[in-house]
Amino acid sequence: MSAEPSLDMMIDIAVEAGDWVRALPDHEAICHRALEAALKAVVELDGAFDGPVEVSVLLTDDGAVQVLNRDWRGKDKPTNVLSFPTNDEDTPTTLPEGAPILLGDIAVAFETLSREADEQQKSVADHYSHLLVHGMLHLLGFDHETDEQADEMEPLEIEILAGLGIDSPYPDRTTLS
Repeated sequence: MSAEPSLDMMIDIAVEAGDWVRALPDHEAICHRALEAALKAVVELDGAFDGPVEVSVLLTDDGAVQVLNRDWRGKDKPTNVLSFPTNDEDTPTTLPEGAPILLGDIAVAFETLSREADEQQKSVADHYSHLLVHGMLHLLGFDHETDEQADEMEPLEIEILAGLGIDSPYPDRTTLS
């Protein structure tokens, strides 16, 4: 019998702008719960990340996310969530023993999140959880640019969110099972 992999995760949360604290006083607990659920699901799926990992989360506003989206993706508009994986040539391939694997950064825009939650008739907390799970899956190598990629990522999102007691954001999709 093999040992269960470690799910030791360090999460650095920075509230830069937006009405996060008033609208979601428990934003830190929600963040930890969502990111840990996403990591656990991926570890159970493929056994990756046996050891500590680190993620940074920036909670900000549409203006800041628009600048990031423009500068990094060439899209001069705000969006709900952006992910910046650290898995590139600048990442050391060998880390000191016990050092966390740096997964990357997630930025969430408060106004877009709030507007979408209202339009979709869901709570801000549930939509926040969804965007964090979505962003974390991007950090873990998932994408949805092609139909094949979406067919892998979206059912996994649905399954993770169901485990958090949150309805599917993709009503035409089913879970992995």
